[in-house]
Parts: sequence; structure tokens; C-alpha cells
Amino acid sequence: MSKLKLTGKQIRTIGYPEGPVVSVAMHTMCTKFKYHTEDEALEILKQILNAPESYLDDEILKPIAEKLMPEPEAEGMNISLNASGIQFNVFGQEHIEEGAMHQMYQAAKLPISVAGALMPDAHSGYGLPIGGVLATENAVIPYGVGVDIGCRMCLSVFDIDPKELTQKESSFTRELLEATLFGSGGQFDQAENHEVMENELFHQLPLLKNLHGRAWKQLGTSGSGNHFVEFGTVEISKNDSVLGIEPGNYIGLLSHSGSRALGANIANHYTKLAISKRRLPAEAKNLAWLNLDEEEGIEYWSAMNLAGDYASACHHVIHDKIAKLLGRKPIKMVENHHNFAWKEKWEGKDVIVHRKGATPAGKDVLGIIPGSMTAPGFIVKGKGESASVNSASHGAGRKMSRTRAIESVTDKQFKEEIEKHNIKLLGGGKDESPFAYKDIEVVMQSQKALVDIIGKFIPKIVKMDGAPHKSWRKKRITDITGE
Repeated sequence: MSKLKLTGKQIRTIGYPEGPVVSVAMHTMCTKFKYHTEDEALEILKQILNAPESYLDDEILKPIAEKLMPEPEAEGMNISLNASGIQFNVFGQEHIEEGAMHQMYQAAKLPISVAGALMPDAHSGYGLPIGGVLATENAVIPYGVGVDIGCRMCLSVFDIDPKELTQKESSFTRELLEATLFGSGGQFDQAENHEVMENELFHQLPLLKNLHGRAWKQLGTSGSGNHFVEFGTVEISKNDSVLGIEPGNYIGLLSHSGSRALGANIANHYTKLAISKRRLPAEAKNLAWLNLDEEEGIEYWSAMNLAGDYASACHHVIHDKIAKLLGRKPIKMVENHHNFAWKEKWEGKDVIVHRKGATPAGKDVLGIIPGSMTAPGFIVKGKGESASVNSASHGAGRKMSRTRAIESVTDKQFKEEIEKHNIKLLGGGKDESPFAYKDIEVVMQSQKALVDIIGKFIPKIVKMDGAPHKSWRKKRITDITGE
């Protein structure tokens, strides 16, 4: 087998900036991944470029990731953390790793922090932990929102007999395969039409202007990692005036993805600006913020909201395509962001609530909390609980890193688990196996004071990224469950 050879031109072509990172990437790939193909090696580099923070604990890929991370500038205010942080509530603490707790304690000591909470699916992230909720005063933290801005859930409920998922499985499978693209660099040859692409911000902000063409071609794509589009059965057991669906069994189309390269570039650009303006202690530097009365803060807020609208549009493009293929309109659509910041009231005060991997759960607010590729997801209605800052978990939450899951789960175990639950899996690998996630039933039990369960989604045909890199032993795929 011939050994891998990469050139600096190839690496720059996929988006790497000029500088030392190119030679570091070339050396790492040609020495540590020398028996991979060029396409496989470039795919790994794309994943690192999209979310370098996800690779900082990977002993092989860390040197590349470090070169891609934003560095603080020499100027800027030195800011100390408060000696004691604000009080925050933790839900399901016995199931939350120490790293996530430590990150939340750091966030609670920020001088801008007003209120916070940690959800039962929490695990370590970058900056604010995934599953972390933080309310701040007149300030937004780009890495408190996350890299995958506007990552969200979207469920379309169709009044179709669930038996058809079995009887016409090949048809439903074909519709999933035709409706979207997976993979970190996935782009359509022909761009979809949607009004979000006409937003004037694409022409006003230089950063967004340069991203416009790529964002248009990625409209309606689904990315990699834990992103999915799947068919399943929806079970509604009782009447609920907010949901407005008669009790019964239906077919559901559930999708999970975010703002693709658009959101990642916005997050990294404005995090670099925030770090340059507010120099926090090293352990908290990625919690640097932008004030909403300064130019950079106003820009980020506008760009973040655009990325959220773009993420929503991606889902709607996918769902509209499939609805047309089915020849049916959904009787209900339920959707929510879980990587975003909102302007809300807290004890009579205007605040910015960051929910990084957390679902809005204000009074009577609908949302979707998924499990795994085999576990059920839940349609929920918020109770408006102030103890959680009107929030709930965004999923089951990881209990294994992607690397550990790949190394510890055998192909036989993975296959048997999928077959046991009668799942038809289109793509998806051991890094996203059910074994990598917490028990969704336990997570839901830990937050019964936060949401009412008003429906259940049971996956049947699951489409995820099927790239061969899913099984590479040392590969770390972007963690955008809470990003």
C-alpha cells in the first residue's frame, strides 16, 4: 500500500489559513495517518477545522487543533473572576461528570453572571459545559452559545399509519437518502432557494459576505457527528391543548442539525474578538464575552440570530422535501434551538440566557428531547421552572467520548444492539452508538419538575453520516450535540 502524500495546497484548499498550521497538519497526517487515502486524511482535517476545540484532548490531533484555536491579542482588559460564584441548581448531579461541574463553577464566577443551572445530560464542553445554562447582564458569550449556533430539533408529525414504515420501508429509506446530505463538508451542487439567504447581513458584514456562497450550497445539509434525520413512530397518549394532536399513533420525521460552517465561523471569529477584549484567567478564557452596547457585541448578536434562522431554514428545506415526496403535509411541527442565547426577563431584570445544549422550557413551551439512535425521544412542554432558568436537557447526553466509544464498543456489540431494537441504520458509527449515551429514561426522570412529557418518538429508520472515518480508531468527530 502506498503511503499518504499531502501538499500544502491541498490543505489550504479545504480552508486552512496560511501559516504554521499547514505544515503541522501535513506532518501529522503523513506520519500518523500514512496508510489512509488522501480523501480520508482531508476529511479528518476538515473535521478539525470545523471545531478545533473538540480535538484538544486527542494526543495525536491536538497540535493541529491548537494552531487553529483563537489566540488572545496583546491588548484588552485583564478581568478577574469573583471569589465566589452565583448559586446554580444542578439536576441529576449523580450522573454528571466532574469536568462539567468544574466548568459551570468557572462560569458562575464571571462578573457578568446573574443566574445559572446545569441539566442532567451535562458533560464537558468548551467554555460553558454542554448542558449549561447561564444568564448574564448585557453580555453575550460566543462559546456560551457554542460553535454550532442554532443547533436544533425539528419534528414533523404525519397522519399516516406507522405500519407503513415496515410495509414501505424501501420508500421511506429512499426519501431520507434523497432529502439531505451528510458529512462535514457536504454541499449541494445546486443551491436551494430560501428567503434566509437574502438577509441583508450577508452583504453588510465582511465575515458573512465571504461565507454566503458556501452557506447557500450547504442549505438543507445535515453535517456529521450526532446529526441525523430519521423516521419513527409518534405516540400521543392524551389530549394536550398546546400540542393540539389527537391521541393516537403517527409517523414522525425527526431531524437534528445546526448552522453548519456558517455558525462555526461566526463562533470562532467573535470568540477571538471577545478574548482579545477581555483577558480572563487561562482556565476561563473561553468564557470571554462581548457587551451588547459595543460594536462587536451588536454584530455577534445579529450574526448569531442569522445563524439560528439559517439552521431553522435547513430543517424546513429537508422537511418540505420529504413532505412533498410523501405527498402529505404534516399535521404538526414541533421545533426548538438548543445552542443559542435569548433576551429574557429574570426576576424583573433584562438578561441574556445562554443555553448551550439545553432546551427552552418556559411555561407551555414545546420542545423535543431525543435519546439515541435506538432510544426514544420525547415531545415535552415546559413548566416554566425558575430553578432551571426555564430550561431542560437537550438529549440523553454522552457518557463516553467518541474516541472511547470507538475503542470500547465492538462491531458485534454495535450490530446486535441495532438489531435488538429493529433499527434500520443508514450511516452512523460506533462513536454514536447507544452505548455512548446516558439512559434517556433516567435523564427524563431527573427533570420531571422541569417538563411534562406529552408524546414519544420511537426511531425506526435512522440516517446519519456514513463516511468511513466513523470507525477510524484515533478519529475524533466534531461534538455538536451541545455545540
